[in-house]
Amino acid sequence: MKKNKKIIYKNFIQKEYLKSIYNKTISQNYNKISKKIFLNLDKTEDPFHFLSKKFKFNFKQKDFNKFKKFKNVIVIGMGGSILGAEAIHCFLKKKIKKNFLFFDDIDQDKLKKIKIQQNLNKILFIVISKSGGTIETLLNFFALKIIKKNSKNIIIISEKNKGPLHLISEKMKLFHIEHRKNTGGRFSVLTETGIIPALLMGINLPQLRKNLLIHFQNKNKKFLKESSIKLTNLIKNKKFKNLIFLNYVPELDKFLYWNQQLIAESLGKNGIGFLPLISTVPKDYHSLLQLYLDGPRDKIFYIFSMNNNNNFKIKTKTFGKKLHFLNNKSPSQIKAVQKNALVQVLKKNKIPFREFLIDNDLNEKILGELFSYFMIETAIVGKLAKVNPFNQPAVEQVKINTRRLLN
Repeated sequence: MKKNKKIIYKNFIQKEYLKSIYNKTISQNYNKISKKIFLNLDKTEDPFHFLSKKFKFNFKQKDFNKFKKFKNVIVIGMGGSILGAEAIHCFLKKKIKKNFLFFDDIDQDKLKKIKIQQNLNKILFIVISKSGGTIETLLNFFALKIIKKNSKNIIIISEKNKGPLHLISEKMKLFHIEHRKNTGGRFSVLTETGIIPALLMGINLPQLRKNLLIHFQNKNKKFLKESSIKLTNLIKNKKFKNLIFLNYVPELDKFLYWNQQLIAESLGKNGIGFLPLISTVPKDYHSLLQLYLDGPRDKIFYIFSMNNNNNFKIKTKTFGKKLHFLNNKSPSQIKAVQKNALVQVLKKNKIPFREFLIDNDLNEKILGELFSYFMIETAIVGKLAKVNPFNQPAVEQVKINTRRLLN
């Protein structure tokens, strides 16, 4: 177990699910891989350079002063281009005073509704695509009919290449920020892709970056190593195919969708990988828990919860002794008891799980730490499992076929 003031991380993956033949080889490779990642952070071409203290954004905050007047913001993108920003918004929404809307699918009714109900000239649009040619992003951008020369309410984030978005920004003289070539979409949340929307949300960027390297510090190294070895072991033996996120914290909902893409797209290759699924609990106790506990033993569970001292209590004393167990309890207390009851069952039945407990605070520092932890762990597991965590060749084939069929 690794503990700090704000997050508690735990692993409960039983030895019987781990093969010693894998452990020895994986352990030998781990130190080499993690050391290489840490030593390369300061190199600007490294995929993890955004974790470095020497990392510099390719924009100046003062350049965005002219956009701060907008109270309504629409972010257009797909996958890693938008999930990180959406996760930041969901996690810190109590601090955000502006209205944000995210277009991350093809939804004709949503497009019609926004065009009818809103004055589009008073909305700031942030359009994001690493390649600049993501079909769904281009479709939504064009469908809204907002592209005008010298427009003052459009920000485009893409690579500086011959992609449509960069060409449009040059031709129409739109505000453009370069997307880093060496950082893939699902790893880009702490670069301009996620940070520019966060800046316009009013998020404290120094705090968001404060704990990014905490996992390489002495007290945290052991947990990262243990976790990476155990997860690689499970992936390689192919017995555990499903990874279930049990989420007790509504503010983490979009973070888990970001995490779903990160794990699925980074590790799902060469016939191995986990299928990450998001399960809202305790709601899903009443629909899926029977299968989770008594169905096929092919699942590992990640439990996300929070210590929350909520003063709101319910009173049931006047309704008789049968309801006494609820008296003077808060919703957060009941959730915590439900989680603890589930943990007891998981342990008793030797069902593997991990726990991520936030200690009573939702802030930028916590979120930055979560982002960096899962990106580092996922990349290390990929390298240990002999897959490239930074590409997505099967997805590229679908994109090629789509373009061919559209022509």
